[in-house]
Order: sequence, then structure tokens, then C-alpha cells
Amino acid sequence: MRASAVVMEQPRQLVLTELELTDPTEQDVVVDIEYSGISTGTEKLLWTGLMPPFPGMGYPLVPGYESVGRIVEAGSASGRSNGEQVFVPGARCFGDIRGLFGGAASRLVVAGHRAHPYAEHLGEQGALLALAATAYHAVALANDGGPQLIVGHGVLGRLIARIALLKWGSAPTVWETDAKRAGGATGYQVLQPSADTCRNYRTIIDASGNAAAIDGLVTHLAHGGDIILAGFYAERVSFDFPPAFLREARFQIAAEWQEPDLAAVRNLTAERLLSLDGLISHRRSFRDADEAYRTAFMDPDCLKMILDWRNRA
Repeated sequence: MRASAVVMEQPRQLVLTELELTDPTEQDVVVDIEYSGISTGTEKLLWTGLMPPFPGMGYPLVPGYESVGRIVEAGSASGRSNGEQVFVPGARCFGDIRGLFGGAASRLVVAGHRAHPYAEHLGEQGALLALAATAYHAVALANDGGPQLIVGHGVLGRLIARIALLKWGSAPTVWETDAKRAGGATGYQVLQPSADTCRNYRTIIDASGNAAAIDGLVTHLAHGGDIILAGFYAERVSFDFPPAFLREARFQIAAEWQEPDLAAVRNLTAERLLSLDGLISHRRSFRDADEAYRTAFMDPDCLKMILDWRNRA
């Protein structure tokens, strides 16, 4: 069994090639992928070669952890059925080619418990479920009342704001330095950091991934307040101690989403309580993968890039 796959051979060198897939067992499913998302966080670090040491790291590798498609073969002990529409957070089915995270391919072999059914109406938006689960995980760490300030109005920041509104019913403030990304807010305001005079936010969630911004966040924190780091930081994370000391600041790290987070956002989207509208800005055929990845990583107007794996004949 073979599949077309995106392979990062080394930093800044990406190809679309045919790979042999691992034979499925009775616990596995075979999924024909329809759409996959491109992460401008971890995948960009892999592409640039700036990814810090990470389990499974190394080249060549198949990236991608935001894939959705249809089950075309369900093993007898997989717990899944043929024809189900599923979200797959990556796979390791490419033999000697590393699967980090292994979702950017036309077909995947994956354990049945890692193929998650989701609402049919989402279509390509199902590829956003990983980011939605990441946002849900970060919001769950917030104190009662939820985050009052969210830093960054990319896809992750927007999802954190939407989920915070759903969970707590109060609108957070969002900071964004790029004027082009200030639009698209529903039910909350987006400000330039310099325009925000508030100095007593109880909980701040940083979704920017900018380690250099942390000192500025501390100056807007209430005494005993929390800063939740929800981005992925390539640079060393540090802060000036005296201002944090005076505020008795607390820092938390929101790690990767867990199964309960994914289950929660699957339910919220199925019930149409959480909208994923307006988050996908660009789409390309998988045949244009190299151009698609470069656009996703280098074009500031690209909010979210989706690869379309359909029409493979």
C-alpha cells in the first residue's frame, strides 16, 4: 500500500513523494485523507530547522497533525467502521521515514483509537480540531472567570477567545500587533498592546509564541495573577524577576491537548456551539505542497492553510 506524502528532507527542503505504508493490523484503520492543515508553530520550526530537541525529531520526516478523511478499511478489532469521517492527529506508518507528526499524506494507517469521528457538517474545518483542543486545554487552566487577556489573534488566539466566551460568558480582551489580523473578532475587542491601560488582569493567556513579550505581560498582571503560556517557544523563556516578584506572578504551561479536550470540542462543534468559521484563509492542492508550506510560513496574510488531498486520480 502506497501514499503520496509531504516529506521534509531537511530544513527548507520539502518534496511530495510516494511512500510505502506499514501494513494495517486488525486494530488499525486505513484512512483516505481529504484535508490537512499546516501548523505555523511547530511545523514552521521543523521547516526552518529551529525546532528544539523533541522526541522523534530528525529528518527526513512527514509533518502534519491536523488531518481529516474517510475510513476505507477498518480492522476487525479497531472499533471503527468503513465510511466514517474521522480526524487523525498524525500517524507513524512510513517505515524508515519519521512520522513527526505524520499526517500530511493521502492515506494513513493508524490505530482505531486515534481515528476520531466528527460532525459531517464541518468538512475541511475538521482539520482545525487539533487547534481547538489546544485552545480548550489552555482555557481549562484559567482561574474562575476565565482569561481576561489573550495575546495573539491568530487561529489559536481566536479559538481561545471563542471558547472562553462559551465557557465563562464574559468577553476577553485580545492583543494583536498586526493590523491585518485585528479583524474577525466576534463578541470581544482586539487592541494594540500599547493601547491597553489595564494593569490588573487576573489571567493572561499568551498564544503568540513570542518569548520576548513576557516581561510586557507581567506589567499588565494583577497581584497573584496567572500567565498561561499556550504557544510553542523556540527561544529560551525568561523574565525580569523584580516586577514578577512584586506581583507574586504565577506561570503555567499549557502542553499539548489531551483526549478529554478533543472530546469536548468535538461535542461543541457537533452541537454548533463552537464555530470554526472564518479561520481558514488559504487552500491549495496537495500537488502544490511546497508552495503551500512556503505561503503558510512566510505570507503574513495567511491565517490558516489547508491542503486538499481529494481528486488523487
